[in-house]
Amino acid sequence: MLGKTYDTQVCSAARALELVGERWSLLIIRDALFAGATRFNDFLKLGIATNILQNRLDGFVDAGIMERRSYSQNAEHYEYLLTDKGRDLAPAIVSLTEWGDRWAAPNGPPVFYVHSVCGAAITQQTTCASCGQVHDLTEIHIRPGPGMPADIAARMRRPIVTGSVVVRNSVGQTGSDKRNIPHQRTS
Repeated sequence: MLGKTYDTQVCSAARALELVGERWSLLIIRDALFAGATRFNDFLKLGIATNILQNRLDGFVDAGIMERRSYSQNAEHYEYLLTDKGRDLAPAIVSLTEWGDRWAAPNGPPVFYVHSVCGAAITQQTTCASCGQVHDLTEIHIRPGPGMPADIAARMRRPIVTGSVVVRNSVGQTGSDKRNIPHQRTS
């Protein structure tokens, strides 16, 4: 059985997977975002087992992704409402859907996300915060952020080489060799 944490990873993607990376999780969030699902029985329509659904909903409440509210006099009846943290997953769902439309939907997209104001399709795009453009995904590099431990950040700043040719380092500087090949760090 796989563990639920990525303790060796200093990575926001790994931490996000700890919260929403289990099977069914993103489908529950998707239905809460785009299908108006709020009640336990709404989510059962996914075909998920009741014990797994309750576990996921409890986990979302514990993580602050959903809020549990009673909706009747019966204390056992709750609705699960997305918090801001949960609603912020919408772009990730749209991006994952676009990827699925391209690579896992042989008959074409089963649904389109559209803008309710004008009716145009919604898409997610990778853009530069400064110039607004990324023409090729090879233009994207990583560099240490404020949450990176200093010892790991120092290792990330070392040049990456293949043989004796420097390919790039984590702050985005590139050399002449841009092939997608395994890299070694210099010591």
